[in-house]
Amino acid sequence: MRVVRNLAHNQAGQKASQRICENFSWARNNGLALHRGTIISGYWPILDELDVRILLEGLSSEGMQCVLPVVHKTTKTLLFRSWQPNDPLAVKCFGISEPKANQPCMNPDVMLVPLLAVDYQGNRLGYGGGYFDRTIFSYRLKQFGSVTAVGIAFEAQRITKVPFDDQDARLDWLVTEKGIYRFNV
Repeated sequence: MRVVRNLAHNQAGQKASQRICENFSWARNNGLALHRGTIISGYWPILDELDVRILLEGLSSEGMQCVLPVVHKTTKTLLFRSWQPNDPLAVKCFGISEPKANQPCMNPDVMLVPLLAVDYQGNRLGYGGGYFDRTIFSYRLKQFGSVTAVGIAFEAQRITKVPFDDQDARLDWLVTEKGIYRFNV
């Protein structure tokens, strides 16, 4: 699936990021509840992940609070620190760019989730570390409140079935450059 994603990235390029913005907007008008003050976590893209920075900048300009994940090595979960466009970032664990430690931690209402593959039921295949899965589960268990998990992927990353067990968190939505999909309705 890394090869599939890389090929999709090379073919679609930045146009895919713009289409993600457009399709995300359509999802907002069709059931994905976002409003001024919503806390939304994005991610800083690595390698050939779909770039959501344009989307985050737009959401920030609309009055939503954006946060980026920070790897918590001890619990193997993610924390989320406040981020605004042009904030300086630090390259940390796994080469991921994260907000600096002086930024406040916040609990997202909506999580944008990168992935390698996703099936038609919303099961996602990540990178194998389980960070997003553990984090989504902790939010869904009401430890921090509720969270809506929105996968961000190229259409080519949709497949019939991914390996899935009780340690994996299912997505609520998927946004690709070609469409949106709602799960768990």
